[in-house]
Amino acid sequence: MKQQSQTSSSLPLAGLTVVEFTHMVMGPSIGLILADLGAEVVKIEPLEGDNTRRLGGSGAGYFPMYNRNKASLALDVKTPAGRDAALRLIETADIVIENFRQGAMDGLGFGYEALAERNPRLIYCSGKGFLSGPYAHRTALDEVAQMMGGLAYMTGLPDKPMRAGASVIDVTGAMFGVIGILAALEQRHRSGRGQRVTTSLYETTAFLVGQHMAQYAVTGKPAPPMSQRQSAWAVYDVFQTGDGEKVFVAVVSDTQWRGFCKAFRLDDLAADPTLDRNNDRVRQRERILPLIAERFRALSQAELMAQLEQIGLPFAPVARPEQLFDDPQLNAAGGLVPLSLPGGGTTKLPALPIELDSRRFGLRRDLPAIGEGGLEKLRAAGLCEAELRALLDQGVLRAED
Repeated sequence: MKQQSQTSSSLPLAGLTVVEFTHMVMGPSIGLILADLGAEVVKIEPLEGDNTRRLGGSGAGYFPMYNRNKASLALDVKTPAGRDAALRLIETADIVIENFRQGAMDGLGFGYEALAERNPRLIYCSGKGFLSGPYAHRTALDEVAQMMGGLAYMTGLPDKPMRAGASVIDVTGAMFGVIGILAALEQRHRSGRGQRVTTSLYETTAFLVGQHMAQYAVTGKPAPPMSQRQSAWAVYDVFQTGDGEKVFVAVVSDTQWRGFCKAFRLDDLAADPTLDRNNDRVRQRERILPLIAERFRALSQAELMAQLEQIGLPFAPVARPEQLFDDPQLNAAGGLVPLSLPGGGTTKLPALPIELDSRRFGLRRDLPAIGEGGLEKLRAAGLCEAELRALLDQGVLRAED
């Protein structure tokens, strides 16, 4: 198990214990955020491990990305002995996280009401497809929420909705879950009692497209997909460079336009008084964009970006995810966290995108093997060595300690 110089006691959520019943992305992301911020998180898994460990294809990165800084407790909670061990752990916990289908946790004896009776200070966070309402019984996925919440429509072409290219709803829903947990913790400081927190995929999607709902309310016109939108600025597009790469460039003010024309020697455009104002330039996009595109094709991507950076314009290379491993910004000051992969080898994956007092949050515990760290957590919850040995002998507990 790899350690970094960062210790739990120096982190903002030090002293909090989290028990996690999760799989896939949304639930593990809640646990990841809390763990990176210093909480002690134990992930309860089946004896064979969370199924997410074995996903391939687009799911192959789920477990490595969202499960660092956690201990693993491989426990058969469907047995009386396993359930009792989990309950004793939960009695010592501050927070429980789960993201299984409606009723699954209640069926196992781990529903909110049952746990709150045993531990009134417990904060219980559920990641669901929907909040309370007529859809609450439905099963949802990130893609389901994107489709029915309007995000896939806004991302795709008019006749071809497309989900965003990452699990944005799972992860954003997890962030709202953490916000709810932190709010409940603050309230517990005053009341002494925990409460239930629920975050959801569908309502998260609705919140994200709220700007487009507001646009309709203000203008009376439906927002078109982003691929078909009329930009508010004349230069706000992706351009080809001379070495076959692409760069997004934006010129979003009249002052920027004058500096842009000077830097790229677009003297004819700068001298044209019909282009002095942004709205006039928008109406003449078809005239000016080909001239700008031609000038950019005379430069390499690196040359173009160097000039844009020098004059302070917004720009971005059109990058692929695998190129981020070598990104200088991400490799500076702990932006990528080193990890050992379950199948061997190492990698670096993004840290939490926040700083506190200029400090990033890194690795305290590597990705756990199935059952790694579980005995330690049960001992801390008060189980004695004889009880642990009995669980192991009964085949209810799997340990890698």
